Amino acid sequence: MRFQAIQTAQSRKISKVKTDVSDIPSLFGSNVFGPDAMKEYMSKDALKAVNEAAKTGSSIQRDIAQKIADGMKQWALEKGATSFSHWFQPLTGLTAEKHDSFYEVWGGKAIEKFSAGSLVQQEPDASSLPSGGLRNTFEARGYTAWDPSSPAFIMEKASGKTLCIPTIFVSYHGEALDYKAPLLKTMALLNKAATQVCNYFDKNVNNVSASLGIEQEYFLVDKALYDARPDLVMTGRTVFGHAPARGQQMDDHYFGAIPSRVFNFMYDLELESMKLGIPLRTRHNEVAPGQYECAPMFEDINLAVDHNQLLMDLMEEVGRKHGFKSLLHEKPFAGINGSGKHNNWSLITNTGVNLLSPGSNPNSNLQFLTFFINTIKAFHDSAPVLRASIASASNDHRLGANEAPPAIMSAFIGSTLTKVLNDFKTNNKTSKDPADNEVITIHNLPEILKDNTDRNRTSPFAFTGNKFEFRAVGSSENCGRPMIALNAAVANQLLEFKQDVDALIAKKKKTEDAIFEVLKGYLIASEKALFEGNGYSEEWAEEAEKRGLENVKNSVESLDSYLSEIANTIFVKNGIFTKEELHARYEIKLEDYIKKIQIEGRIMDELVYTHILPPSLQYQKTLADTINSMLSSGATKASTHGLSELLNEISNHTNSLKMATDLMVNERKLANTIADTKQKAHAYCNKVKASFDEIRFHADKLEHLIDDDLWKLPKYREILFVR
Repeated sequence: MRFQAIQTAQSRKISKVKTDVSDIPSLFGSNVFGPDAMKEYMSKDALKAVNEAAKTGSSIQRDIAQKIADGMKQWALEKGATSFSHWFQPLTGLTAEKHDSFYEVWGGKAIEKFSAGSLVQQEPDASSLPSGGLRNTFEARGYTAWDPSSPAFIMEKASGKTLCIPTIFVSYHGEALDYKAPLLKTMALLNKAATQVCNYFDKNVNNVSASLGIEQEYFLVDKALYDARPDLVMTGRTVFGHAPARGQQMDDHYFGAIPSRVFNFMYDLELESMKLGIPLRTRHNEVAPGQYECAPMFEDINLAVDHNQLLMDLMEEVGRKHGFKSLLHEKPFAGINGSGKHNNWSLITNTGVNLLSPGSNPNSNLQFLTFFINTIKAFHDSAPVLRASIASASNDHRLGANEAPPAIMSAFIGSTLTKVLNDFKTNNKTSKDPADNEVITIHNLPEILKDNTDRNRTSPFAFTGNKFEFRAVGSSENCGRPMIALNAAVANQLLEFKQDVDALIAKKKKTEDAIFEVLKGYLIASEKALFEGNGYSEEWAEEAEKRGLENVKNSVESLDSYLSEIANTIFVKNGIFTKEELHARYEIKLEDYIKKIQIEGRIMDELVYTHILPPSLQYQKTLADTINSMLSSGATKASTHGLSELLNEISNHTNSLKMATDLMVNERKLANTIADTKQKAHAYCNKVKASFDEIRFHADKLEHLIDDDLWKLPKYREILFVR
């Protein structure tokens, strides 16, 4: 199968992507029931109701909802849709949908029907999706409810089109079973808190929204080679694989010329994304061979999360057309860079001001310093919860592996803003502004303006000019989870700031003096989270420990933070989650961790016995027969010494591999007998997963030593480089 897969991959023809370049502007949003479509297909009162619901969360009357449903149905039918679905984001981290036909039989004829009830609310099964104990398996009822702030869209498949309506997903008793519902709550909380603080500086501000741009990293491998690797199919990563002679050490793949077949995939992905209103702007080769990145323009955070989930679905669909498999696992291949999502987060007022933009003189921009320091304080105080928000079995393979930020939660702000904060802290009020941006001059070329911050790829939370970049998020993650944590942490901090400032104002302090005093205290309390150096270095790990910063390297321990007082403060007290909902998410992520490590252990076991031991034993027999034949033909033992050493080496690795695998299987069986979820997760982490490296070591050695013609699994050099 390996050699058939290689032949298939090498013989693929490049799929052509046909489109009229002049027609691209009209392509954008063509499959979205956005403002233009709503104006055309809805009455003014219906359009007004949707806009108000999206902005304020107000309810829509049933008669108005029917008008909206009628317009949406007519638009969808004219686009060729035959079914509709509530599209939601359960706690699997993926998307979910249940399709219903627009057509009903009446009087022996098919008629079109789409009621207000079908638009506003549906009832998918809530027992078969993760609930963390909120639902019993015999209690199946759950509800999806329309989110007017995210427009409906049409998803095209090869054989049909479906109207998809973004919704929240809750249990029969109203507990949130998805990522969208709590994200919307944090957006409302953040809007309230940030607006109140903005009013210290500008009374015209009546709304603040979080803006998000998500950079998505991924690998592309040929579908035939993917199908020939059971570990990729089952887990999304290769549990075995000897390092190729050439990996990424030449640094020639990053920003290199995009291969034609990959380019056509990217171009096709961009066109399909445009139809769904996803504003992809950037594409390029990433650091590792076979690794790429795409990035959109900034959007409202709710829409950005929806679009990223859609984008991952599109990657699968478009990849299939081009004979590719998109790998979104954080660490598909050992020894080369893994993948992440860089979440670029900022705050924008209704007056068009980016609250995290320092301007040319950040020292004199008190509004910027207010939101900048409060964000740092929120990050410092809520660091354990933010670490838990990006915890997963797959991301554990990546964090701190000299390719991604370490598990230590620190923030980078750059030398210019470090000086600004130092001056602010020591002098309280600073009148001296830093010098204007420096200019780099090169003979005969235009001036190059330097930003007021550099980029630090080793920082989990880096300020990059006018936004914070949460770099530790995993590539397969639903970004709703970390953004819920970040939004809630910052909102809670701003509410605390408002209370502290108002308390000083009540004591007859001037507003500006009160703000300065509170901010100075916050900065002193949180500056230990600021770090400007190399996050990969051992020195930083030692320094972080001295500062009292946590370095939780595995998800099982990190997830405990969901049950901490910090989590209770930012989530429960602010009404984002109930205690039961928060505990359910803790249970769900532990169960997810257990299942993923369990599957990895099972596929390791299977591959060892069916793909690795058989060719190893066969090659041992070949070597032994060769040695015996030479000796029987009169050769001396000295002349067969090298072959005998090779035979012994293979035999030792084969025996060690079987023993290590059997020990892992026994540990897995023991872990499965543990009833308590937390204890079971620890067993899988500390006993089962802990044995993976030894098993892999022997398997990879055998791959290196065994006759290439006998090896069944496609090798790294083939998966990563055959295009």
